[in-house]
Order: sequence, then C-alpha cells, then structure tokens
Amino acid sequence: MAKFGDFTLIEVDLADDYVATVEMQNGDLNFFDLEMLTSLADCFDALDEDPGCRAIVLASGGKAFCAGANFQGSPRAEGMNQGGGGGHLYDQAVRLFANKKPIVGAINGAAIGGGLGLSLVPDFRVACPEARFSANFTQLGFHPGFGLTHTLPALIGQQNAYDMFYTGRRVKAEEAKEMGLVDRLVPKEEVRSAAQAFARELAASAPLAVVSVRETLRMGLADRVRAATDRELQEQNWLMRTEDAKEGIKATAERRPANFAGK
Repeated sequence: MAKFGDFTLIEVDLADDYVATVEMQNGDLNFFDLEMLTSLADCFDALDEDPGCRAIVLASGGKAFCAGANFQGSPRAEGMNQGGGGGHLYDQAVRLFANKKPIVGAINGAAIGGGLGLSLVPDFRVACPEARFSANFTQLGFHPGFGLTHTLPALIGQQNAYDMFYTGRRVKAEEAKEMGLVDRLVPKEEVRSAAQAFARELAASAPLAVVSVRETLRMGLADRVRAATDRELQEQNWLMRTEDAKEGIKATAERRPANFAGK
C-alpha cells in the first residue's frame, strides 16, 4: 500500500489490489467544511484519472463518520456560503457525486446532517451496529442540504425519507439496513476491512465495463444533485434568519430540547 497524493484533512492509500482508501481526518467527529470537501473532490478527480485505482473506500479516522458542520461556537450553517477560492461547499458536493469510479463507504459511527449527505456519495455503505444516521435539519430549524432531498428518497423511498426529514430522529444501523440505507452490517472493528473487501470485489470486474455501467446507472445524478442543492440553499438562506434556527442551534449546543416558536 502506498501513499497517494498530498491532500488537506484527508489521507489516501492506494493498494496493489486497485483499491484506494480515503480517510477523512478532521477531528473525532469529522465535521466538514469547504476545505475538506474540496480536498475530497480533488482526490476523487485524481483517482478517476489513475489506472491503478478501480474502486474507492471512503472512511473516517474519527469516532464519527461525519457529524456534519460544527455549530458549536459558530453561527454558520451547512448551507451558508463559506467563500474561498473553491466557491460554495455545495459546488464541491456536486463534484463528489460526479466522480467516475465506484465507492464503498466505511460507516464506523454517526452520519448526521450534512454528514448523512456525504455518506450517500458512495455507491454502497458498510456499517456497524453502533452507526447512527440522522437528517436532523428540522431539529435545528432549517432545511436539509447536500442534495439529500434528492439522494435520500431515491435510496430509501419517499415515505422513509419523509420520516427522517420531518422528525430528524436518529436511525439505528439495523433499521437503516432494513430501509436500504446500509448494505452490509459488520462488527465495528471490521468496518474498514469489510469495506475494503467489498471494494476488491468491485475492482476484480473489468474496470472499463464497471465505469461504463456506473455512468449509465447514475446518468444525470450530479445534475440532479445540483438542482436539489440550488433549491436547498435558497430555503436554508431564509430559514437561517429565523428565530427558530437560532434557537435550534443554541439548543443543540446546550444539549437540550429546542423550544420553537414558529417564527
């Protein structure tokens, strides 16, 4: 296994079996920001162009897979423009969904909010019983993002998505598997190795054919995610100015139930 590239907040290893393991390294909860998403998108672009890579494992070096954006100590929301040369972070999300090679997500812990959106970038998810999934946006007083309004119902069905979006509840791994949100459940200590084994299965097939089939199955996905994030951002921008959003973020930071007033 050899190091691949030089990226910020992630580490990449490319093995002789054509499987690249991309590990996010942004603290124990792996909160994402524009810098990390841009780094991931740049990495995926580079792996797409490397014939030594046929499949990718997206993993976390922390306790959580990704807990979304960090609201504690910061008023920003996941959908607000964070500036920088790479543009809005949803531009980078669209780039992630446009990658060419199959991805297996190694979900070793919580995937919350925008972190849930990031967990849907992979084609497959290997998780452990300790993993949790939540579209907790309404509990924070604002609108889902990261293209979830398209990707989540497309994966688990409209009714299950309604449930997750409206309630914001945490879904345990066993229920997530029943919904189709998780593909394989393994013990926590085996999540990454099982995801890598899954990726090796994908890499063993004819690489040109796999990319071709994947492009057909996901035809227009990045464009649909772009349309979804345009709408999501529009709604997030006005909702973030409401009293409910301020209360939701404050209540989350203080670890208490929010008292929403509907204004």
